[in-house]
Parts: sequence; structure tokens; C-alpha cells
Amino acid sequence: QLQFVESGGGLVQTGGSLRLSCAASGFTLRSFAIGWFRQAPGKERERVSCISSNSNGGRTNYADSVKGRFIISRDNAKNTAYLQMNSLNPEDTGVYYCAAVPLTCAVGVKDFSNWGQGTQVTVSS
Repeated sequence: QLQFVESGGGLVQTGGSLRLSCAASGFTLRSFAIGWFRQAPGKERERVSCISSNSNGGRTNYADSVKGRFIISRDNAKNTAYLQMNSLNPEDTGVYYCAAVPLTCAVGVKDFSNWGQGTQVTVSS
């Protein structure tokens, strides 16, 4: 069964940091781009960051709202992707999900699959 398991969420104060992990099982991440998404209450799911497959250059991109604060990375040997989140603020609160798409990040949210259950991030003011 192909699935992701996200972990690392929690409650943190404004200005704090968290590191989210996205562990894959049932398939290898090597040939996939990995996206991190978040969904706040009453809002649509938005893409936060994405990293393409190594064969596609391992390119990263970020939503403007997190650029300079978040860092996405991947460890293919561990079959895991990460999202380092720094300088958190209350607008970063939401459930964070990871998902995969073959090779490239240049696709829409609906093209991603193998969504995990998500991990809750709450930033207090």
C-alpha cells in the first residue's frame, strides 16, 4: 500500500520552529516530486513548497508567504522528505500534508496523490 505518514507538528509560539517529516512506505520517493501543503480551517488547501525528483534537478519552490522561512529537503535513502519551518507566525497554522507526483513540481494540487493524514501545526501569538 502506497502511503505517506507526516509527523513533527505541534504547538509553537510565534517565532518558533518546527521540522516536519514525510515518510513514504510502499514505494520509493526517488522518482517523485514531493509537495508540502497546508489547509487552515475554512480555507482551501494550498501548496507550501515542492521539491522535484533528483533526476529533475531536485529543484525547490516555495509559496511567497513562506519564502525565506521554510526549507524543503529530501533524503531518498531514508525515503523521507522534510519541511523545516522557521520564524513561524499564526498565519502558518493549519494541517500540513505531503503528497507525491512523478518527477516535476510543475503541476496543480489535484495532480498530487498518495496524500498522508496530515500533521497539525498551531502557532500561538
